[in-house]
Amino acid sequence: MDSKTLHFLSQLAENNNREWFQENKKLFEAAKADMEKLVGYLIEEVGKFEDLGNVQVKDCMLRIYRDVRFSKNKAPYKTNLAAGIGPGGKSSGKIDYYLQVQPGDQTFLGGGMWEVTTEQLARFRQEIDYNANELKTIINEEEFHSYFPEIHGETLKTTPKGYAKDHPEIDLLKRKQLFFMHRYTDKEVASKDFGSLVLKGIQLLKPFTDYMNYVLYEEAEEM
Repeated sequence: MDSKTLHFLSQLAENNNREWFQENKKLFEAAKADMEKLVGYLIEEVGKFEDLGNVQVKDCMLRIYRDVRFSKNKAPYKTNLAAGIGPGGKSSGKIDYYLQVQPGDQTFLGGGMWEVTTEQLARFRQEIDYNANELKTIINEEEFHSYFPEIHGETLKTTPKGYAKDHPEIDLLKRKQLFFMHRYTDKEVASKDFGSLVLKGIQLLKPFTDYMNYVLYEEAEEM
């Protein structure tokens, strides 16, 4: 990506108001076009090993404008550019490949269980109780674990209802969220190889997102 994109986002973080944004609208448009170019590349490359349907760049891009109606933080703009890449784009409701570009070495690629219903969480726990080895094989695979070493998200402090405290998979059963991410430095983001780096991450993340989409969505449709 163009280093000017990161510079714009840094400036926006320091001047998060409508007056500054309007005065620098051309800088935003250039940064947005830079992100759209990257997302277009990823759609094309991911489409070679995963059926993305007819998803377009605009289907994947998230708006930079914040919804401040119910937020104590009244800053009108996000200080990142983000996209959800997958079949149906950002609004599919299923787990996709989430890319967020943010200066300060805060850019990351991620995916996993984040906002799920009570029923979906119950299906996940039922699957872990029945056979945790499939998931554990995926997330403990050497290259995956090296790229995504840490599980992110909320965990119950107590044992979930219906399961024993000494269940061998109690740590996974306590998970309310199960999300993996890989961060990139600003130097990596501004390099000509950034698209390839993200693509590698998506390829590693795919078995996990495939598994989670099956457990949370497709398995229910088959029942």
